[in-house]
Amino acid sequence: MIIIGERINTSRKPMAQAVEERNTAFIQEDAKKQEAAGASFIDVNCGTRLKTELEDFLWLMDVIQEVVSIPLCLDSPDPKVLAAGLSRAKLRPLINSITLEPDRFEVVGPLVAGDAADVVALCMDGTGIPRTTEKVVDNARRLVGQLEGLGVKRASIYLDPMIQPVSTDTEMGLVALASIETIMTTLPGVHTTCGLSNVSYGLPERFLVNRHFLTCAMVKGLDSAIIDPLDRKIMTSIFTTEMVLGRDEYCEAYIDAVREGRIEP
Repeated sequence: MIIIGERINTSRKPMAQAVEERNTAFIQEDAKKQEAAGASFIDVNCGTRLKTELEDFLWLMDVIQEVVSIPLCLDSPDPKVLAAGLSRAKLRPLINSITLEPDRFEVVGPLVAGDAADVVALCMDGTGIPRTTEKVVDNARRLVGQLEGLGVKRASIYLDPMIQPVSTDTEMGLVALASIETIMTTLPGVHTTCGLSNVSYGLPERFLVNRHFLTCAMVKGLDSAIIDPLDRKIMTSIFTTEMVLGRDEYCEAYIDAVREGRIEP
């Protein structure tokens, strides 16, 4: 499972305070813990700090890259921030994100052209967030076609089916699962990812919804998720599901996680 560690985001109050105070030790400790817990990428997002986002973003990148050996996920709505971050990255990063919306594709597309970076591609176009499997998959195919036209390899594309809350429409879970399965079977070579917490928005005990949806999605082929890798409950679901699905040879990762105390009893 490719885990995009979501913790370094200024929408979280402790992170916003740490960035404001330039608390290097706090940021670095969090990044190291995420890597140790199994993160494949460290997401960097300070989009809530509109006036100083670029300066804050580059500072965060420098601070994090001093102490981790995994790449960053450059997460910003501002293409200028993404471009600056791409030039600052020490390891090949993941760009988050591109869509089929013309204004977004035209400015983010050149950043990933020629396979300069991995890219999260949100399965939406100018008509808004899709609410049917057919629309999600159609958008996914169009995204892959256009990105391949820019020289981006399928292995570098992380398609996000734009999971919607089941609290507003109980069919949305089924739509997401069918979308993941269809994408992974009809577009071989791509990845699928998602912001897992979207599915549980508005519900009590959200972690239960997130964990069970994640297991279902992994069965359908989901191979990446944007999550908190320090959440032992969600990591337990990942380790155990991968083992049951035959993706953990000799159950080694699961056994190691138990021995190291990374599994929730």
